[in-house]
Amino acid sequence: MPVYLWKARTRQGTMKKGEFEASNNEAVMAQLRAQMLTPVTVKKKPKDIAEVFPFLKPRIRTKDLVIFTRQFATMIDAGLPLVQCLEILGEQNEKITFKEIIREVKADVEQGSTFADALRKHPKPFDPLYVNLVQAGEIGGILDTILNRLAVYLEKADALARKVRGAMVYPATVLVVAVLVVVLMLVKIIPTFEKMFEDFGGQLPGPTQAVIDLSHWMQEWLWIFTIGVGLMGFAYLQARKRSPRFRRATDALVLKLPIFGTLLRKVAVARFSRTLGTMIASGVPILDALDIVSKTAGNMVVEEALNDVKLAISEGKTIAEPLSESDVFPGMVVQMIAVGEETGAMEAMLSKIADFYDDEVDAAVDALTAMLEPAMMVVLGGTVGGLLVAMYLPIFKIAETIG
Repeated sequence: MPVYLWKARTRQGTMKKGEFEASNNEAVMAQLRAQMLTPVTVKKKPKDIAEVFPFLKPRIRTKDLVIFTRQFATMIDAGLPLVQCLEILGEQNEKITFKEIIREVKADVEQGSTFADALRKHPKPFDPLYVNLVQAGEIGGILDTILNRLAVYLEKADALARKVRGAMVYPATVLVVAVLVVVLMLVKIIPTFEKMFEDFGGQLPGPTQAVIDLSHWMQEWLWIFTIGVGLMGFAYLQARKRSPRFRRATDALVLKLPIFGTLLRKVAVARFSRTLGTMIASGVPILDALDIVSKTAGNMVVEEALNDVKLAISEGKTIAEPLSESDVFPGMVVQMIAVGEETGAMEAMLSKIADFYDDEVDAAVDALTAMLEPAMMVVLGGTVGGLLVAMYLPIFKIAETIG
C-alpha cells in the first residue's frame, strides 16, 4: 500500500505533518478529518532509491533487531496496544527494509493473525528462535519479559560472533596482503631486475633464476590461476550447499583443526548453552527448544549431536546421557548439565556455562591473536625478504667481479 505525506491544521490553528498508508489521497483526507484535522497538502511519498534498486536495500543487522526488540518491550510494558506499537516503530525506523517488514507484520496482525505468525512470514530478520520465544510470550501473557530476554540474548550472541570474526579477520587480511605483495613483485618488479641482469650478461645464481622462472610463470598464468582459485571456491561452496556428506566432513575437519578447532568448539558450546537456557527460561518445551538449537548450531557435527539428544529425551532419557556420548561437549559441561537436571536449576546452570565459555572464547581469541601476529609478520617478511635477497645476489656477484 502506498505511503502519503500530509500536512494539516488543528482546530487551534497549529500545523501538523506526518505520513499515512492509504489506497489514495481521499482515504488520507478521510483519516485526517476523523482526527479533527483540516488537510492542507496530501501527496504521495517519493520512492527511495533502495525501492528502485532492491540490491541497494540496507541489511537488517543484529543491532537493528535489538533496538526494535527493546523498544517493543518498553511499549508493551507501558500498556500500548500491539498494533499501535508496530505503527510507531514502523514510522520511526530509518531502514526502509525493516520499515517495510514492520508494516507487513502490522497489516497481518490487524487482519487477525497472531504476532508470532506474522513474524514467521519474515524468516530472515526473525529466525525460528525469535518467533518461538515470541509465541511463548504471547501464550503466557509475558511478551514484554520475553522481548527483554530476547534483546539480551541477541546482544550476547552478536558479541560472541564479533569476537570470532575478529579472530578470523586479522590473519585473513595479513594473508591477502602478503599474496598481493608477492604477486605485485613477481609481475611488476622482478621483470625490471631481469632486464637489467640480461644487459650485464653471465649466468645467474640458482635462487635468482628460480625467482625469475616463477615470475615468468606468474605473468603467463596469473589470470588462469586467479579464475581457477575462484572456481575452486565456488565449487567448495556449492558442494557444502548440495552435499550433506561433504558438509559434515568439512565441519568435522574444522573442529579438529589445532588452533581454530578449539576456538570454534568453545563457540558452539557457548551458543548452545545460551540459546537453550533462554528458551527453557521462556517456557518453550524442551524438545522444541532442542530442535531450534540444533538448526541454529552452524555446524553439522554439533547439529547431529543435538538431534541425538532430542531423540534420547523423547525416549525418556536425560539430556546429560546422550551429551556424554558425543565428542563435541566437554565433560565439565555434561556434569554441570546433569547437576542442573537433578536440582531443577537447568536454566541457571546453562547461563553459567554460557558465561564461562564466553570468557573462554575471549581468552582463546586473545591467545590466537597474540600468536598469529608475530607468525604472520615472520611469514610476510621472510617471503618478501627472500625475493629481494634473490634479486640482489647477482648485484653482489657483479660487485665482487669488479672488485
